[in-house]
Amino acid sequence: MEAYLLDWANLLLRWLHVIVAIAWIGSSFYFVWLDNSLKVPHDPELKEKGVGGELWAVHGGGFYNPQKYLGTPPRLADDLHWFYWESYSTWLSGLGLFSVLYLFNPKVFLIDPNVASLTPPVAVILALAFLIVGWLVYDLLCRTLQKNERLLAALVVLYVVAASWAACHLFSGRAAFLIIGAMIATIMSANVFFWIIPGQRKIIASMKANQPVDPIHGRRGKQRSVHNTYFTLPVLFAMLSNHYNMTYSHRYNWLVLVLIMAAGVLIRQFFILRHKGKLNFAFPAVAIAVLVGVIAWINPPGSTAAVAAVPVQGIGMQQVEQVMQARCVQCHSAHPTLMPSAAKGLMFDRPEQIRNHAQLIYQQVVLQRAMPLGNLTRITAEERDTIAKWVERGGAK
Repeated sequence: MEAYLLDWANLLLRWLHVIVAIAWIGSSFYFVWLDNSLKVPHDPELKEKGVGGELWAVHGGGFYNPQKYLGTPPRLADDLHWFYWESYSTWLSGLGLFSVLYLFNPKVFLIDPNVASLTPPVAVILALAFLIVGWLVYDLLCRTLQKNERLLAALVVLYVVAASWAACHLFSGRAAFLIIGAMIATIMSANVFFWIIPGQRKIIASMKANQPVDPIHGRRGKQRSVHNTYFTLPVLFAMLSNHYNMTYSHRYNWLVLVLIMAAGVLIRQFFILRHKGKLNFAFPAVAIAVLVGVIAWINPPGSTAAVAAVPVQGIGMQQVEQVMQARCVQCHSAHPTLMPSAAKGLMFDRPEQIRNHAQLIYQQVVLQRAMPLGNLTRITAEERDTIAKWVERGGAK
């Protein structure tokens, strides 16, 4: 019953997380596009009111005319709309999902004994520390170097690279990628919570009090907002990567993560420039070259070519059962030892159970190499090859 309820919590939190993330990323992308697409108005009345840019658009049969003021508008509307619930909801739902999937079962999802010998409490503390320290270091860099954007950008990139290396040398590859994504997402949401929204509130308070508005609040908010838009595509990849074992299971998985995130930044830069009317195809060209290079680099050898020590004729259900008993029933059994109940309801205690799920086992263990999770039970290449040859020769039929 506990596993069933956890699956429902996983589903509902994931659904919520995707919905609010779409709202946050959508509004972020829209305002970056809008800000870079505004044209200087020709109407003297608009200029006199302080409008520095406007845009005409059509959508859904209606016409829209958004306008941006260079400074503060002469009159502030009572029904001013704020954009912050999307950010907070995304972060909170993501933290809930991360807790249900990883923090509640660190031995299975966070720890890989082949990477680092961590106890479950230490693994949980370190995972949370990445989120907290990630924000503190980034924020300190921004406070110290807020007037030197190039140096700040370089140091933030170096910090993300170092954090990626550290995470991939502490946690299972799958967890490491997700933790780096969560760290950057925490930075993005904290930018909204600690800087962007408070700055906007100070501006509005000054306007209502008929006091001069300090432009520093607008500049700081703009800086953090620009950082957030460059973070978006790397975060999306890190969050999606847990479904694709070939990325996080590589020996140099930290470099795979860094390169793909860098490609995301280059792609985002292309679109930002495009919004300004500048087409520079060098950015997507380099991004594609990086992605193609990564794909070629991490291409795994064929499963049957990897190990030739196991003769096909000597493989039968008995050999496969031995592998399943040694490496799989700890999670997939009527009485598992690593989980409260059989993971996903799959049990491999009896030969017919193994045979009925042979293709699924082949896919997860041989092709994707996603199971066992984090290779917690330390399955060997020879044992994977045993399952591969048994299925490929028709032994599962």
